[in-house]
Amino acid sequence: MHKILQLAVREYKASVKTKGFLIGLILAPILMGGGMIAFALLKNRVDTTDKTLAVLDRTGVIAEALVVAAGERNAKETVDPETGKKIKPAYFIEVVRPTHADPDSQRLDLSNRVRAGHFHAFMEIGPDVVHPPDKPDVFLIKYYAKNAAMDDLRRWIVWPVNNHLRRLRLADAGIRESDVKDLFFWVNVDGLGLVNADKGTGGIQGARRASEAEAIFVPIIMIMLMFLMIMMNIPGMLHAVSEEKTQRIAEVLLGSVTPFEFMMGKVISGIAVSLTSSAVYVIGGVLVVRHLGYGSFIPFHVLPWFFSYMILAIVMFGSMAASFGAACSEPKDAQTLTFPAMIPAVFPMFIYFPVLKEPLSRFATVMSLIPPFTPMLMLVRQATPEHIPLWQPVAGLLGVVAFTVLFVWAGGRVFRVAILMQGMPPRLVNILRWAIRG
Repeated sequence: MHKILQLAVREYKASVKTKGFLIGLILAPILMGGGMIAFALLKNRVDTTDKTLAVLDRTGVIAEALVVAAGERNAKETVDPETGKKIKPAYFIEVVRPTHADPDSQRLDLSNRVRAGHFHAFMEIGPDVVHPPDKPDVFLIKYYAKNAAMDDLRRWIVWPVNNHLRRLRLADAGIRESDVKDLFFWVNVDGLGLVNADKGTGGIQGARRASEAEAIFVPIIMIMLMFLMIMMNIPGMLHAVSEEKTQRIAEVLLGSVTPFEFMMGKVISGIAVSLTSSAVYVIGGVLVVRHLGYGSFIPFHVLPWFFSYMILAIVMFGSMAASFGAACSEPKDAQTLTFPAMIPAVFPMFIYFPVLKEPLSRFATVMSLIPPFTPMLMLVRQATPEHIPLWQPVAGLLGVVAFTVLFVWAGGRVFRVAILMQGMPPRLVNILRWAIRG
């Protein structure tokens, strides 16, 4: 054990004293959360170029209402009242008389005018949109644009169109809008948690307002941090062992330590590096979040589980990565085995959102109890506002412990056979045979 710790300390110092570690410590969260950071920085940087929408109104009663609605929007929303700076594009509606003889030619002509930049888009309102027939295959309104799926103007046009359609339908039914003043009053559904009773006094406590940040962003941040710790250590461990083998450094080290001690020194070093990095992120994140006034969102009850899962994940995946690295005789072999080594850590990233959305579902429960996926998926479930039965994280942790022991045992057998073997390409069949037979 003394030799393992000596080797781990050596590897740890060699890792954290480098400029690359410090640069990675700073850049890794920026790269992982780059999308959210860019969204926060650029959310107000929108294209303010005015947009003109051509409208083919086959009802003859809607287009003018859109002109009025666009004018009201342009007067109220396009300019910041404090700075006078334009913050949104103005929308202009140009009414085009529809051609009934050859509508396809008119659509082609308008499409060409959109391509030429004369219009931003054009919209066609069907003749039966006010009182649509009972035919799902009959179109009502179509919006044509270069990128209609992501078009803000298309999203905005929905409300004024439907608002005016309500008025028309009321008029056709002989009802005056002034007689039903609250007809268009929109009522939001307020999301709340559950009502609780105070354990000390027995008094009823009001339900707390549900927060999307608590339900979505906190679990995502936790799984991203776990994934970041794995990605910062496991591939590097595989390449480090492979490099020391190809450069014959391993042969020198094996003169004073056993192959198992060599492997575990690498793994324990990975744990120390992960604990250092995660402590910086967790402590820094807690201080920043508290300073911003969102301290109630911090899942302190999940942090002990996070560090427990992280340590076991580093040992489990690190043992496998070190054994894969020992089987490599050339740098290209290490590149080939990096992806197979990362599959157990990458796979949960593809399925975490259904688990996050329904943390108590059978799918989420079963997937989070599969040991290689437990560190990330069980962590996501525990970070949600849902109450996860205690037996599940305990069972998951015990399963990870058992798999970690298995991975260390199998990895040690592969490491012992492969670390001094030269010239043989690393085949998964051979690695499995070495793990079983030793």
